[in-house]
Amino acid sequence: MEYYWSILLFIVISIHYLFRNFNFFKRHGIIHIPPVPVFGAMISSMFFQTSFVDCLLKIYNFNPNAKYYGFYFMTTPVFLLRDPELIKNILVKNFESFPNRLDFSGSNDSLLKNNLFSLCGEKWRNVRNLLTPSFTSNKIKMMFTLISESAQDFAKFITTLPADKGCINMKDAFSKYTNDVIATCAFGIKINSMKDPTNEFYINGKEISNFRGIRALKFLLLRTFPKLSQILNLKIITDYLSDFYKNIVRTTIATRDAEHITRPDMLQLMMDIRGKEGRRELDIDDMTAQAFIFFLGGFETSSTAISFVAHEIAANPDVQTKLQQEVDNILKESNGEVSYEAINRLEYLNAVISEALRLYPPFPILERICEKAYELPSALPDEKPVILKKGMTVWVPAFAIQRDEKYYDNPEKFDPERFVNNKMHDSSCYIPFGLGPRMCIANRFAMLAVKVLLFHLLALCELKPSAKTTSPVKFRKDLMIMPENGFWLNIQRRKDVLC
Repeated sequence: MEYYWSILLFIVISIHYLFRNFNFFKRHGIIHIPPVPVFGAMISSMFFQTSFVDCLLKIYNFNPNAKYYGFYFMTTPVFLLRDPELIKNILVKNFESFPNRLDFSGSNDSLLKNNLFSLCGEKWRNVRNLLTPSFTSNKIKMMFTLISESAQDFAKFITTLPADKGCINMKDAFSKYTNDVIATCAFGIKINSMKDPTNEFYINGKEISNFRGIRALKFLLLRTFPKLSQILNLKIITDYLSDFYKNIVRTTIATRDAEHITRPDMLQLMMDIRGKEGRRELDIDDMTAQAFIFFLGGFETSSTAISFVAHEIAANPDVQTKLQQEVDNILKESNGEVSYEAINRLEYLNAVISEALRLYPPFPILERICEKAYELPSALPDEKPVILKKGMTVWVPAFAIQRDEKYYDNPEKFDPERFVNNKMHDSSCYIPFGLGPRMCIANRFAMLAVKVLLFHLLALCELKPSAKTTSPVKFRKDLMIMPENGFWLNIQRRKDVLC
């Protein structure tokens, strides 16, 4: 019942604000998709008739010849960018005009508004500059051992499962791995969630990453009517969950300071900033917010990315055979002791992951808010340029661009050869982690976590479709980029295991 009352409340509030923005594009003579009252151009997604990404594809294909056009996300006017050069200009060359994402500074959730993903302006620059040294190659290399331990624990546990338990919900399994990786690399806590799936860290991770139902509605209300959400004291993250992460950070810091413990993890890197001349320190709330977003991003997006990669490996036996040969060669060369350098020499595995990220990017859209007036070129030859004013929203539809046949031959086909020898990686048409100064700060860490897990899994196991596997993928009819029936595979121990 609460669910339906929330929908009704959302509709009533939306109608109140409806006519303030809904004639924006028509009033300014800008090409746009005619809106449906309250729900804009995404009504089919809001009512779970189509998936968010399928709805995005439909919007993207509204006018293939235009460099951009308008549509309404709920009651918010949004400029959808389609031209790669224009996208590069906005995300990179003219970043100072579009430095921010949606501003959550008015949110009642300290973890939501204080993390790097949500921060804006000078606050974002300060925290970004503080955290950037934490994600250099040398610092990520320091965390390699921690990641490898979690990956090996995961792969060995999978091989002990009885034959009748071979059909596995891979998203659930991989989220246990990413939970363990982030717990050890961000919070300094060693966990084995495959053996102990009821640990508090994993249970809370599942809860906080669940953006369906009421929480999805709250998020839409927060982003559409931020001032009203603040008045209503609307919170997406409960006080219990917020306190849980804050207490972990506070206790860990106190213990390390008292016992002079150091550890190669993200929390230690933030602690090490303290007392350094010319460096602004992060307080407990700041540290918790950064560790939290690192956890949320790793728990959800990384486990989903690995799940899609595993799905495509199982669906393409020739790809799996080639991958296992590459893995076996590295194991032979290293006598079973795999190093950080060896993992980064896995060219074909890197290509397979990159191709999966093309088809299934973690962030289907990139959003930017205009900070100062910016002139867009003519959308079509017979149209006039448009001046974007401060506060206007632009979307870069990464999911749709990476499936556009103008940029990729046979774009729906899974073909890792596109990325062999670093082809396509530097293209502005390949942006799974974003582009420009606000691209994902932890992209190299995320790629390493995915590569290490798949390396150890493929060294011991074969991935095969199960009776529950749906291929090709049909997306779930909600805001998440997930298969309709989930990720299900058969995992069997290899008969020719080398280690």
